This record gives sequence, C-alpha cells and structure tokens, in this order.
Amino acid sequence: MLHYGGLWDLRFFWHLPCLRQEQWHTAYFMRIKGGRVRSCFRQAVKWEMMDKNPAIDATLPKYKAEEREIWTAEMLMQAIDACENKWLKVAFHLAFAATVRLGELLGLTWDCVDVSEEAIAENRTYIFINKQVERVSRNAVDELDSKEVILIFPSQRKNNKTVRVLKTPKTDTSERKVYIPKFVAQILVDIKKEQDELKDILGSEYQDYNLVMATTFGLPIGDSYLRDQMQKVIDEQGLPDVVFHSLRHTSVTYKLKLSGGDIKAVQGDSGHAQADMVTEVYGHIIDEDRRKNAQRMEDAFYNRENLNPQMKGADAGQTANTVAVPEGVDADLLMKVLGNPEMAALLTSLAKSLKAE
Repeated sequence: MLHYGGLWDLRFFWHLPCLRQEQWHTAYFMRIKGGRVRSCFRQAVKWEMMDKNPAIDATLPKYKAEEREIWTAEMLMQAIDACENKWLKVAFHLAFAATVRLGELLGLTWDCVDVSEEAIAENRTYIFINKQVERVSRNAVDELDSKEVILIFPSQRKNNKTVRVLKTPKTDTSERKVYIPKFVAQILVDIKKEQDELKDILGSEYQDYNLVMATTFGLPIGDSYLRDQMQKVIDEQGLPDVVFHSLRHTSVTYKLKLSGGDIKAVQGDSGHAQADMVTEVYGHIIDEDRRKNAQRMEDAFYNRENLNPQMKGADAGQTANTVAVPEGVDADLLMKVLGNPEMAALLTSLAKSLKAE
C-alpha cells in the first residue's frame, strides 16, 4: 500500500513513465491520482530532490465520474437485520450514525467515547474522532512524520511487508466530535462490558490498546475482515455491491433529509474540509424532491385529484401543537439552539433544579 505523501508515493511516481498499459494513461487515472502526484512532487521539492513542482501547472484531461450505486437507509437496515457478525454490525451502526471512515472507526479508543449513564440520560452521548488505523509499508514507516504516528501495532507475521499504525488524521477537519443516538451508545456500553470481562479472564495476554474495535487479544479488527464479512451479507441478501466507504454517503444523505438540509451540521459530522461532497449529495436530494413534485402536480392538477391543495401544517391538529415565538426572536436560530444536545442537557438540568426548589 502506498503511503500518502511519503517515500513510497515518490517511488511509485518515478516508475510511471515505465508503465505502458493504456489504462494508466486514461483521464480517470490522471484525475484520481492527480492530487497524489502533486503531493509527491511537493514532498520532493521539500526534500530538495527537485527545484520546482511540475504538476502545479499541469492541465488534467476532463473526466466524468461514473455514479456508483449507494445503499438507501432501507437497504442498510436490511443488511443490519441480516448481519450475524458482531463487529460488522457495530461497524454498520457507527459508520451510519457517526459518518465515520473505516480507518477512523478502527482507530476509535474508549477515552474518546462518552456513553456514561449520565450522557445517555441527558441525550449527549458522543464519540471523538482524532486518530485512525492505517496499513503502510514497513519502509514507509521510517519516512512518516513522528508526530503523525501514535504507535505501531505488532505484526502477527514476521515476513509481512506492511504494518498497521495508529496515526493522526490527514486533515484538521477530520478531528471532530460526533453525537450518537442512544441505541448506538447502548451497543458500545455492551461492547465495553464484554471487553472488561475478557481482560479479567486473559490478564496479561490481552494487549490493551484501549481500542473499541478489538480482537479477542486486543489488536485492531482488520479492515479486510470487515469488508469480507460485508461482502457475505451483500451476496446473501442480494443487495447492491457497494464498498464500506459508501456508507458515509448513505449517512450524509439520511442526515440531510432528517435535518431539512442543514449542510453545516452534516459537514461537521462527516469531517469534510469542504462542503462540496455534502452539497453534492444535497443536490441529489433536491433533484429527487423536484421529481416528486412533478409527480404530485401530475396527480393533483392534471388528474384533477386536488385542485385546491392546502399548505402543509395548516390543519388544526398541528396548530394546537405550535408555540408562539416572542417578538424579536429568530425562530430558526431558536430551533437550532434548542436542538443542540448540550443545550438540551443544560436546560434539562436547569429544569430539574427549578423543580427541586
């Protein structure tokens, strides 16, 4: 595996002119690898191996990305219900609820998890993403910045050419706090209880790295293991053949719909440096809603089913549940403040103290 920005990237690039297969010179290759190539040259300039980065002014060929099939929330629920593997089921829940990448999921440690009884009761359970597990070449480890690598996991095979490392995220925005539902929090509570019991039984044989996703003896769960288990579920259930990373897309789509299109909030959960990916997903949702509106117009007007439609929420039942917003108060801002879990916890605590008085 190539380490981003490291020596293996450079060695990889130096060999590119030697590759004569047609697929290596396609617009797809240049677009996907263009960023990595620029990073290679940038590092080479930094190491004074060359004077200028020739990739900066390069004009990349146009490439139209093919849209990959993504699971809907219904498909994910089907996969979860059918899944018999404990760790894959945990991975499904965290990937969807917290919009985490696979490496971030495998690098999650208990000191970055708050699923205490108080947090569950006050609806403020969360995980904090600040590291990830990545497999890199043994030679590339020496080239990694010492600040990036937190620890190197012991290899189970002596002749392995790669090792797994626990490292800091690639970007500052990847470091984030993500609130999780009580259901997912309870799953983590059960996992922690099982692990503590296992530690008592194994004693010193348990290699305690404080990982949430850990094997029987404490090492990180393998990413390939989870992918293989996911493929089994896909094959057995006849689900679209997607990769694990696509669950982030499923998560972002669901959260955007649930939040009414709150792009910034969803971006905060996903850890994207730019909102481009989130807005792209939002654009697809809007397109879907517009198609539905066209169908509604077909049924309501042209099929003469409803020539006098009423505004949503205009019925008496909903009016009875509304609360008047004081004059001069921004209603949207008020709703966002009240919807913040930490603010909700503060107000709950305040209400309890007032009731006690």
